[in-house]
Amino acid sequence: MRAVKYALAGFIVAASAGAASAEPLKIRGSWVAPVANWASIWLEKKDLAVHFGKSYVFESTRYAGTPPMITAMANNELEIGDLAYSTLPIAIQNAGMDDIRVVADEFQDGYTGYRADDFQVLADGPIQKVEDLKGKVVATNAAGSGVDVAMRAMLRKHGLEANRDYTIIEAPFPGMRAMLAEKKVDIIPTVLPFALDPELKKIARPLFSITDAIGVSQFAMWAMRKPFIDQNRAAIVDFMEDSMRIERWYLDPNNHDEVAAIAARMTKQPPERFGWLFTKNDYYRSPDMRPDLVALQKNVDMTKELGFVNASVNIKAHSDLSLVEEAAKRLK
Repeated sequence: MRAVKYALAGFIVAASAGAASAEPLKIRGSWVAPVANWASIWLEKKDLAVHFGKSYVFESTRYAGTPPMITAMANNELEIGDLAYSTLPIAIQNAGMDDIRVVADEFQDGYTGYRADDFQVLADGPIQKVEDLKGKVVATNAAGSGVDVAMRAMLRKHGLEANRDYTIIEAPFPGMRAMLAEKKVDIIPTVLPFALDPELKKIARPLFSITDAIGVSQFAMWAMRKPFIDQNRAAIVDFMEDSMRIERWYLDPNNHDEVAAIAARMTKQPPERFGWLFTKNDYYRSPDMRPDLVALQKNVDMTKELGFVNASVNIKAHSDLSLVEEAAKRLK
């Protein structure tokens, strides 16, 4: 009996030691555009993250577009995909990841009073209307990305189909201005912060916006896989609480000078170029990190209509907003 007691006591001590030495949960996030995507600037304010290094640690990685994030999530190399409305159904339908859940807002395009991204052509060039793109070369960052689908939708409205009426080439956002200037392409998508490049403004003008093409969109959102959420819910809520605290700090006008300094340091541009950042000249971002699921459903339905997936996706069934809802309650 005494031996059993000693054995039991030893087990309890060992279990306690194991719990005490447990490593914080690793959460790997993703981003495409510097400053415009939360994961790119999250760690700049990790001093506000009260749970960082305790229940979780956060790492961020840049991707050329949202489609490569699908592969990374499928291979368990990424916990938070910063997916666009277009790549979400591709991940679910084409990649077979039925366990993906929308968990938080990234940004919304075309929200009343806020910025809508656009597509630009040479100011002194021959393209005056969408129909003029017939037989031309158009640029995209990645096939199936949000800007790619919006562009195809707009051209389809004007009777133009990819590969039949125009050619698409892929290029990274930072290199698109040069490609337009050198007439290697006839139109480029312009997203923040590249859209406000002074050199771009000298040579280009907008032809149409994403809102013209598809209306208001839940353009990008954070997505996670359900098994990871179920296994690590407490730590993920801690992460969402810290993320919300950090996001609200960035959105606070009183912090704008420091925000501009952070953006300048990251992009190696003068801070005065960031007067637009996190104002109404920027995208709309929910301070509660709550995505617009109604807009997202419409956006996803359109992705199916363009042939990227065989069927649409029920967005409510593939969402879990309980994480941000619990985090928001903590900050009240």
